Amino acid sequence: MATTAERFKEAVEKRELGALEGLFTEDVRFFSPVKFRPFEGRTMLLGVFGVLLRTFDDFRYVGELAGAADTAAGPAAGHADSTVLIFRATVNGKEIHGIDLLQYDEAGLIKEFTVMVRPLSAVQALGDAVLAGLVADGLVAGG
Repeated sequence: MATTAERFKEAVEKRELGALEGLFTEDVRFFSPVKFRPFEGRTMLLGVFGVLLRTFDDFRYVGELAGAADTAAGPAAGHADSTVLIFRATVNGKEIHGIDLLQYDEAGLIKEFTVMVRPLSAVQALGDAVLAGLVADGLVAGG
């Protein structure tokens, strides 16, 4: 049976939004490189992924690391099983290098998802493109 990380990678690489739904906890928290506070909840996260899947060009995973790490709840919450997926992509002509940090609950569902990207110019291009998509999809207010 495929792991949550393997199922996640396959869904993203095939751009199958529906295949992602069962991989997240209902109260999943998504930490974006361009927003201070996390997006919260499966419905919001799936909306964000809908935008991301449309925004990235030539998206591909190029590596994977597994272990355990503190979640955003801090050391008092203990370590969670975690997977780091290393990716490359292009957004509006800017090459992005990044990682997806998946952290799991006891049932193996993703409870926290953190994205980190570089370089700064790519972060800015990604942020602009994602904000435009979120506004267009009615997930956040424009302005």
